[in-house]
Amino acid sequence: MTEVRIESADWERDHECLIAVRTRVFVDEQKVPPELEIDGLDPDCHHAKALLVGHDRVIGTGRLLPDAHVGRLCVLPEYRGLGIGSRLLQYFIEQARKRGMPRLRLNAQIKALEFYRRHGFVTDSDVFMDAGIPHRSMHLDLDGKISKDQ
Repeated sequence: MTEVRIESADWERDHECLIAVRTRVFVDEQKVPPELEIDGLDPDCHHAKALLVGHDRVIGTGRLLPDAHVGRLCVLPEYRGLGIGSRLLQYFIEQARKRGMPRLRLNAQIKALEFYRRHGFVTDSDVFMDAGIPHRSMHLDLDGKISKDQ
């Protein structure tokens, strides 16, 4: 069984391993241009990392922007399907609540809509293109209000 730990990441200390995971997933696998992937917002974000216990290898990551957007959530291909993405997302939901954010937002790739819906997110936009990939905006109300999918 693969044991994984989710923890806060420090951008100054951990940026190389976080960028390595994001580059492998978004640039190499999904063909996002590197200049779009590394957008200059990272120093102002709260980052998390998924670590393979016993190896301290980063196998997933994501970030929470100051404006309550979750972004750059990804897991290396060989570790998908193990619930790591769900644990990372849950980490950000908890962090948003701790910070008093009333609503969490994200831009989901169309192929990931059901993943986010399982966590309570609802769509609130039509399909739009980002880095050549179709997305929809989604949100999760953290203040107890109920939203409905568009």
